[in-house]
Amino acid sequence: MSYPKLPNLQATCFLCLVFLIGGACLAQEPATNSPLELLDRLAGQWVLQGTIAGKRTTHEVQVEWVLKREYLRLHEISREKDTKGDPAYEAIVFVSWDPKTQEYICLWLDSTAGGGLSAQGFAHGKKSGDSIPFLFTISPSDSIHNTFVYDRGADSWKWLIDNDANGKTERFADVKLARVR
Repeated sequence: MSYPKLPNLQATCFLCLVFLIGGACLAQEPATNSPLELLDRLAGQWVLQGTIAGKRTTHEVQVEWVLKREYLRLHEISREKDTKGDPAYEAIVFVSWDPKTQEYICLWLDSTAGGGLSAQGFAHGKKSGDSIPFLFTISPSDSIHNTFVYDRGADSWKWLIDNDANGKTERFADVKLARVR
């Protein structure tokens, strides 16, 4: 009597394992061009260089997910020092994604004047390709546009900050973030 041949059990188990592991890995990664995938591209250590308020500057920027990946925290510290020897500028920034409104929310706390924990310290921005144009409303006639632009080819970011006062827009900052390797 002849029995039908069973497939090689080891090969079948191996293929099942490959598909299960591959599927699990894909399930854990945000989809390309998803809002979280864009934020994932910002995580890491960066050197920020460019012009802020008409002056050349260099800052260190550390970016990491915190609180169970609910918020992306940016810690920015200038290399330049003030008269006391402290960093001339320091900021802690939180960015999150709100699936209900389909927009990013940003809280910007820095060493310039305080007051970040007010309505003016929060900005909202809708994803636009590989950029996030945040709008901070300071007053009915004053706002700050802070646009984060990701360059996939160079794996770098550009931040453009424009002050809009009474309908007149002026570029405040034009900086590039290069990943520390």
